[in-house]
Amino acid sequence: MGLDELRAAIDRVDRQLVELLNQRARVSEQVGELKRSVAGENLDVEIYQPDREAQVLQRVVEANQGPLSDVALRAIYREVLSASRDLQRRLKVGYLGPIATFAFEAANGHFGSSATLVPCRTIADVFAETQRQAVDYGVVPVENSTGGVVAHTLDLLLETDLQICAQIQLPVSFTLASKGSLAGIKRVYSHPQAFAQCRRWLAEHVPTATQLETASTAAAAELAQDVDSAAIATEAAAQLYGLPVLARRIEDVVTNVTRFLVIGHRRSGPSGRDQTAVVFGVQDRVGALQEALRCLAENEINLTRIESRPSRRRLWEYVFFVDLDGHPDDEAVARALEGLGRSSSFVRVLGAWPA
Repeated sequence: MGLDELRAAIDRVDRQLVELLNQRARVSEQVGELKRSVAGENLDVEIYQPDREAQVLQRVVEANQGPLSDVALRAIYREVLSASRDLQRRLKVGYLGPIATFAFEAANGHFGSSATLVPCRTIADVFAETQRQAVDYGVVPVENSTGGVVAHTLDLLLETDLQICAQIQLPVSFTLASKGSLAGIKRVYSHPQAFAQCRRWLAEHVPTATQLETASTAAAAELAQDVDSAAIATEAAAQLYGLPVLARRIEDVVTNVTRFLVIGHRRSGPSGRDQTAVVFGVQDRVGALQEALRCLAENEINLTRIESRPSRRRLWEYVFFVDLDGHPDDEAVARALEGLGRSSSFVRVLGAWPA
C-alpha cells in the first residue's frame, strides 16, 4: 500500500473515531441529565468521580493490545474524560500558582484541558478557596520522594473538614535559570521544597549564594530578574519569565517524584483498589501508639506511610497521619478504624482515593 492509500486509511479511521467520541459524549450527556433528574441541580461533587474514572482507565488499559502504550492511552482518555465532564459543567480547580508551577502541571494533567485552573498564592489559599467553594477542587503538594513531607499541607488537612479524593504523582525535574552567569550568582530564589531537593547541587556549584524562599518555583522565576540572581524552577517557568537556562536536572535524585492531593468536599467512593488517609491522636502513656497500630495489624491493614506532627493544642503532644491500603467502606478497614477509635484519643478519616 502506498503513502496516499495509507493516509486515506488514517482519514477513514479518524472519521470513525470522531463519530465514536461524539457517540460517547451523547451518552455522557444522558448521564448528566439522569443525575439532575434524580438529585436536582446541585451536583457539584458528583461531576468528577475519581472511583468511576479509575475504573474506566483500568478497563482501557486491560483492553489495550498495542501498539499504543498504556501511558499514551491513559493520557488520551484523561482528555476524553475531561471533555465529558465539561458537557455537564466546567470544573474549577485551584492550585498553587502562578502558571508553570509543578502544581499547575499536576492539575492540568489530571483534570485535562476542559477544566478551568485557578492559581492561588499559597497552599493555605488553595484550601480556603476550596473550603468556600470558589473552586470545586484544590490540588496541593503533600510529599516529595527526596524532600519529604509538606508539613503545611498536613496541618491544613487537620484544621479543615475537606476530604482527599484523589492523588497525583508527578515526576519532578528542576532547572537553574538566570540572566547572568553561573559564576556571578549571588542570590537564588525558589520554594523551600526545591531547595531541599537540590541541596547537593547548590552546595557544589553556588555555595556562597544566598537562598531566598518563595511561595512557588514560578514566583522564583518572576523575581530572579537581576543578572546576579537565579531561580530554581521548571523550564516552562524560566521560558515564561524570560530566563535563560544555565543548568538542567539539578535535583539531587533523578528519580524525583512529588505527590499531590486533590481535595474537595467528598471522598472518592470505592474503586476496588484504594487508599485511605487517617489522622489520630494517642494518650500520653506507655504503649499507646503500639496499641493503636495493633488495631490495623490485627485486621491485616497495610500502612503505606506514617508521619507525626505536633498537635498545636498542647506542648509536646503529637498526632499521627497514616496512609493505608483499602477504603473506609471495606469491611476490614471499617473494623480497623472502629478499633483505632477505641484505642485513640481521636481519629478522623481525611479521605480516600483510587490507588
